[in-house]
Amino acid sequence: MPVDPPTRAGRLHAHRARRTTLPDVDGPLETGKLPAALLAELLRRASAGGVPELRIGPRVGEDACAIDVPAGTLVVATDPITLAGSGGGAHAVLVNANDVAVMGVRPRWFLAVVLVPRGERPDALRELFDDMRRALDRVGAVLVGGHTEVTDAVRQPLVVGQMLGIAETGAVIATGGARAGDVVLQVGPAPVEGAAVLAAECPDALAPALRRRALAGMHDPGISVVDAALRATELGATSLHDPTEGGLATGLHELAEAAGVALVVDETAVAWFEPGVAVCAALGADPWCTLASGALLACFPPDLADAALRELSRGGAPAARIGRAEPGAGVVTSAGTPLPRRERDEVVRVLEARARA
Repeated sequence: MPVDPPTRAGRLHAHRARRTTLPDVDGPLETGKLPAALLAELLRRASAGGVPELRIGPRVGEDACAIDVPAGTLVVATDPITLAGSGGGAHAVLVNANDVAVMGVRPRWFLAVVLVPRGERPDALRELFDDMRRALDRVGAVLVGGHTEVTDAVRQPLVVGQMLGIAETGAVIATGGARAGDVVLQVGPAPVEGAAVLAAECPDALAPALRRRALAGMHDPGISVVDAALRATELGATSLHDPTEGGLATGLHELAEAAGVALVVDETAVAWFEPGVAVCAALGADPWCTLASGALLACFPPDLADAALRELSRGGAPAARIGRAEPGAGVVTSAGTPLPRRERDEVVRVLEARARA
């Protein structure tokens, strides 16, 4: 039986915009992902310049950093998970493993900071760590350290994961590696994770059969893109990106901004997770802007794209050719309509609206 998935905390991807047309942000912040313009400003303030070993640092759209070390290039990612159900240990592993894998590097070492509120039962922690171990086995990584604490600073369990991998040759793939003329592939459907979170949090709003199908998506097709990302690397991908908060729409915008290109997207070719689309329809959410872990965006030169699509389609997840990169900026549909970008994920918006109702 599928378990209720954890609700994702707002993820602060370390990235800096190469270009942005987003307005300046002022006023109180809403729950969820930071507005991209504000995040870019904060990273400019905090980021150190002139660090020769830092290959890829904090930039808008990049999923992890890359640091040159004597043994190669170290790739490091971190992400928090707040638990609204069981499965949080596995979730923490998988979302961090995805962020390392989309740099073309196999995840290898995992650290976890686990904070739980006073009164948490030991069996809940045992389940969390068992889930973590099983997920680590799946992606070929191991737990190497971290910290666990009972604290009044949290009201529900919080897991902050850190995943590391190393590229012995020094070769890594950046989200910003896409070039004009590249073909954009989608591997894995969307929105898988968002549908599961909404199904877990809004059981009264969904038919039982739909809720079961949405929850089952966390296991089949699942939210790991590690295998697909590593295979895409072997096939010659120029750019890989793991769309999460803000869904496919935000992921495409982040890719375009990181690479300094425009993307033209064929909206009819997108691979949708049908239970996810149905959940979004029932709750008034836009599937384009709903938490999309489990989908991978991969860019390839035109002469490699068809072969890559065939190979990636054999991996079991749906794969589709959904667009192309062109000179310019922004993301538009094939009809020339700008693809909307919401600063807040639809999961956050829907849950907050229901809490106020």
